[in-house]
Amino acid sequence: MSVPRPNPLLSDRDVDFQLYEALDTAGLCALPAFQEHSRDTFALLLDSTRRFAREVLAPTYRPMDAAPPVFEHGRVRVHPAMRSLYAGMVDLGLLTATRPPDVGGQQLPLTVHAVASAYLMAANLSAYGYLGLTLGAAHLLEVFGTPFLRDTFMARLYRGEWTGTMALTEPQAGSSLADVKTRATPAPDGSYRLQGSKIFISGGDQDFTDNVVHLTLARIEGAEGGTRGVSLFAVPAKRPEADSFVPNDVQVAGVIHKIGWRGLPSLVLNFGEANDCHGWLVGQPGRGLACMFQMMNEARIMVGLNGVSTAAVAYQESLAYARERPQGRPAGIRDATRAQSPIIEHADVRRMLLRQKAIVEGGLALLLTTSTQADLANHAPDEATRKRAHLLLDLLTPIAKTFPAEKGFEANALALQIHGGYGYSSEYLPEAWLRDQKLNSIHEGTTGIQGLDLLGRKAVAEGGAALQALDEEVRATTARAHAAGVEPAWSDALEDALQQATGLTLELGARGMAGEVDVMLRHSTDFLELFSVVAVAWRWLAQAAAAKEGLARTAHAEDAGFYEGKLAAAQYWFAVEVPRVPLLAHLCRTGEDSYARMRPDWF
Repeated sequence: MSVPRPNPLLSDRDVDFQLYEALDTAGLCALPAFQEHSRDTFALLLDSTRRFAREVLAPTYRPMDAAPPVFEHGRVRVHPAMRSLYAGMVDLGLLTATRPPDVGGQQLPLTVHAVASAYLMAANLSAYGYLGLTLGAAHLLEVFGTPFLRDTFMARLYRGEWTGTMALTEPQAGSSLADVKTRATPAPDGSYRLQGSKIFISGGDQDFTDNVVHLTLARIEGAEGGTRGVSLFAVPAKRPEADSFVPNDVQVAGVIHKIGWRGLPSLVLNFGEANDCHGWLVGQPGRGLACMFQMMNEARIMVGLNGVSTAAVAYQESLAYARERPQGRPAGIRDATRAQSPIIEHADVRRMLLRQKAIVEGGLALLLTTSTQADLANHAPDEATRKRAHLLLDLLTPIAKTFPAEKGFEANALALQIHGGYGYSSEYLPEAWLRDQKLNSIHEGTTGIQGLDLLGRKAVAEGGAALQALDEEVRATTARAHAAGVEPAWSDALEDALQQATGLTLELGARGMAGEVDVMLRHSTDFLELFSVVAVAWRWLAQAAAAKEGLARTAHAEDAGFYEGKLAAAQYWFAVEVPRVPLLAHLCRTGEDSYARMRPDWF
């Protein structure tokens, strides 16, 4: 049985609500950087992107999942549809949409760009992956590149003539970038000769553009060990020489066969097998990670958006299926001659749908809030506002990356469950989206790494200044909720949960300062989950306030139903998730040590 209607990918009504009712995205146009824009210009980008995502990109998802890239004759051949797909995504203007006019951009808010990207991700996340990686690489060269790098590499990346990657990890290093061994030796022409291997390089080779530029971490000969000895280089597959581009001794050593994201190849690359691989230094020697973190943090938000989008498209699919699929009858009805009911009428199916809705729409709200802080951090006219936004952005980024991936996987599993036996088959799409989603908890720093980052760096930075800023934001939201007539217990629960989280952070930080670093970080993953629950509760309270405001001004039953659905999802989050905060805090505070004291030979 197939669902007769096309999948909308994301709900347009929810997107508009998130942008213009829960948030004041149009208000960003008051910033000098965005003063040429309006809600109308935002709509132009969103409308064209939605149309492309639904009509062009989404139909290619299943064929690309079924026919992943192949490695033959030393090159990677991707699905033939990618040539026109990439050109179409470039024509949408997303590569430069947020960039200033001097590099060919329109300087739109990242918040709007994030929503536009989400439609493309929901349609075919592998195809979008090429674009997202290229944007990150070009932006990095824009900020840290020399005029030569900007003219030679950045301009072509932004024009969509080439694609870009981030080539960070190595077989022996994994997530420990302090153990990078790729070597860079100065060459007479001002470049460096690189030798080494990189692994899990997404989009590291393809056959729909003329070149690929790898933003690569390596050690200049004689550099110190650890992260301080790591530098960043732009390493093209073809390098400029005279008036042409020639092969640059970048070899594909193998393709990694992934269970998801199958349209975007993940590769092993060898640099300098013939000692003829040239790279150009980006930024200062030994400052490679500092530069790279710009692209990595942008990529973490991109991964969070992928998580939301992958959960959203599966939610829309399961919602449509539940409305159409007849099975069984309401509880207490034993008359077998009565027509079967759509499964959405069964309470347990509505439970699963509501949990998906709470995760998807709470996650999108979190990502858009994080993107708004990025807009303010980069473009607010006064330094105090920019600094405060930077603190919030840093605090929210590991949460915005991890929550949609971890809870999005759960949402995808529920979508499959709603499809029943049909879901557990390749004829239906939920199983493919479930495969895709799992990689989001691994991409750009695993969940464990994000927990260490949040607790070990972001939450305790500057004496807890980010937590103070978050507290101010939450208080503004609770004031709005009270004024709108939202259930007061929800505001009280959120404020109490945040106080617990803040107090816990201070306690754990003090233990770390006292030398008990292991105890401080032992439950950092639980700490991350605790903050995820609180952050999403904050965004659900904002949505509840906007929904109450909407109900007060609408006379249309359809609008009223939309707003009531928002309030039901907010109620769910406060009833089911927020009560978990004390348990998570207890685990972190006590340093529960069952797994810590578990010896390897006991398993």
